[in-house]
Parts: sequence; C-alpha cells; structure tokens
Amino acid sequence: MAEWTLKTNPDDNSTLPVPPPTEPARAKKPGKKRHLWVWALVVVAAIAAIIFYQHYRAAEAAKKAKANAAPKAVPVVTAAATKGDIGVYVQALGTVTPVYTVTVTSRVQGQIMEVHYREGQMVRKGDPLLDIDPRPYQAALTQAQGQLGHDDAVLSQARTDLTRYQSAFSQNAIAQQQVFDQEQAVKQDEGTVKNDQGLVDNANVNLVYCHITSPIDGRVGLRLVDPGNIVQANSTTALVVVTQLQPITVIFSIAEDYLTQIQQQMRHGQKLKVDALDRTQLKTIASGSLLTLDNEVDTTTGTVKLKAIFDNKDTALFPNQFVNASLLIETQQGVILVPTPAIQRNSQQAFVYVIKPDNTASVQNITVGTANGNVTAVQGIQPGQIIAVNGFDKLQDGIKVEQRKPSKNGSGSGDGTSNGDQAP
Repeated sequence: MAEWTLKTNPDDNSTLPVPPPTEPARAKKPGKKRHLWVWALVVVAAIAAIIFYQHYRAAEAAKKAKANAAPKAVPVVTAAATKGDIGVYVQALGTVTPVYTVTVTSRVQGQIMEVHYREGQMVRKGDPLLDIDPRPYQAALTQAQGQLGHDDAVLSQARTDLTRYQSAFSQNAIAQQQVFDQEQAVKQDEGTVKNDQGLVDNANVNLVYCHITSPIDGRVGLRLVDPGNIVQANSTTALVVVTQLQPITVIFSIAEDYLTQIQQQMRHGQKLKVDALDRTQLKTIASGSLLTLDNEVDTTTGTVKLKAIFDNKDTALFPNQFVNASLLIETQQGVILVPTPAIQRNSQQAFVYVIKPDNTASVQNITVGTANGNVTAVQGIQPGQIIAVNGFDKLQDGIKVEQRKPSKNGSGSGDGTSNGDQAP
C-alpha cells in the first residue's frame, strides 16, 4: 500500500496529509495473443516445409541412384561382315611428267611480226604460233630461182651442142676429143644447176622457218616474246614452250621387294592399275595403268622407278604436280571384309565388338590383313556377323547396345563415338 506524505499549507504553515498519487490505468493491447498464434503457425509451416524438402531430395536421390544402377543400352552404329575381294596396293609419292615437252626456238634470224597463240592455250599439231619477218628470205629465194633459171638454160645449150657434136663425129666431121670435152661441159653445167636448186630449196626452208607452228598437241605456256623482238638463228632462248597433256605420265618409286611380283604380271601381259590420288589420299584424281619400269635399282634407297600412263581427258593431272600413286599389284578374292573403323586394338592384339542377337556386345579377337581405305580384310569372324562401328568409349564386353543406322555422311548417330584403341 502506498504511503501518505505531509504537505505544508502556506497560509497558516500547517501540515496536511496528502494521499499518494494514483497511477493511470494501462490500456489493454487488443490482439496480442492473436499475433503470437500467427507467428507460431509460420514457424510450424517453415519447419514442415524444410522437412518436406529434405524428404523430396532424399526420394529424388534414391530414384536417380536406382536409375543409374539399372544398365542402359549404348547407342552404336553397326555393320555386317561381308565376303568379297580386296586389292593389295602399294602407295608411293609420284610426280606428273608430260610425255613430250617442246621448247621452241628460232632457226632463222629476224623480227617477230606476230604472235598467234594465247597464254595457256590448247593447240594442235600444226597450229601457228609465231611469224618472223619473211622478206629477206623471200628475196634470197628470188635470187636463187633466178640463178637456177640462168644455169638451167646454160645446161640446155650445152646438151644441144653435145648432140650436134655427136652427130658430126658419127660422120667423121669433127675429132672425138671435141665430143669428150662437150660431155664434160654438160656435166659441169648439171652440177651448177643442182647447186642452184639447193640454194632454192634452202631459201624455201628458211621461208617455212619464218612461220613457226606447234610441233605437237599440247598446251602453250606463258608468252616469252612479243611482236617487234629480234630473234637470232639457232639461239637457245625459248620463244614458246608446248607441253603435251593427253596422255600424261606419273613417275614414282617403290621398294625393290615388289619388283619380282610386278615383273611376273607384266611378263604375262597383265596391265596393272594405277590410281593418282590427291594429297589427302581420299580422292582419286585419275586412273591409268603401269607403262614401264626403270632399268636399275637405286642402291642408295633400295627403290626402283616406275612410270604409269593416264589418258587425262579432263586434264586433271598437271605437269610437275605431286600426287600419291596407288599401284594395284594383287587382288585377294573371297576374304572377310569389315569396315576399318570397327577394328580396335589393345596391347596384345586387334579385336571387334560383335553384336549378338540379344543386342549385347561381345569382344571377338581377329587377325588383320590387307586394308584398302575404309575396308579391311580380317580373319576370326564369319560373314554376316554384326559388329559395332562406333561408340567404343562406352562399349564393354556383355553390355546392352541399341543398334542405329549410319547417317548419310557415313558417321554414326550414337553419342561419344571414338576410333581410339580400347582394352576389352
């Protein structure tokens, strides 16, 4: 209970008891209990959400683990082993060499009047190339013809006199010595006429040399002289170079180990096929046949040179071009053929993945034989067996596979394809 206090009255200085001050009543806060209930519900809901999320994550993890534990089928592209023929090829680097290359020079002296060819033009034998001023040689021809006409008339007169002397000698009108002298005069005049005829022929030849034509069928190179240039007779300076392109040859070298086998087939009249391939050895530029062999083996390299000939109708081969020559020396018949990418290797031997009828992969060891591009001859499997061509990074012995067809460009549609060596 509050205590009373004493207060002095200023009027009479008396002391009066004063009751203690009373506290104002506190206002009641409505809804406080309700707010507590709301916060409690929020906390409960948050706890429930956390518990639910943890249960959800645990369920998803279990589901994923179960899915990973279940074996998946590996998608692979497959192919069937077949029985057929395959060629045994010898590969070598070759150089395209024209059969004929003509460097045209001048055989007479004079000024070039006209150039008839275009650079890089294909010409036929006899097509005009250059014209040299023919006027000096035409004048020389006229002079030689005039001298020939004069001496021919002298010869005719000498023969007439010889006939008259022979008639007179038969009548004993002249001495025999006069007839003999006339006969020698006729022979001298005949020699003079022949000499004049040679001068005329020489002048005619020089006139022909003034008009230079192509000696072969081929392609002319870049222009080396222009109209107005003076050329010298029998000079080594080229006026134009003509190279034959059809046919054309390729010269390449192979190891002497194949020499006996090649000679045996050539001795029996067999034409060995030769393909000229591009730098990547993926595209065949032209196909021809073996023409001949060199007459000796290069002792420094142990190789022998071969020459193959090609029609080159499309002029795909160009002189001095480097190509990869592929010589077919033998054809193996009735062998088992598989795609080359299907062959895998480990540290011990080569193998393939054979796909069984239940779509499971099985490792099958093989012996690799002749390879020709994307096809290889093997031993160890049977024709018709299905083998995997890609997807080797996921393949294992006994794993389930899903066979897929190859795409149009030849690559597989499975994921993670690899041609690397894998251990079975």
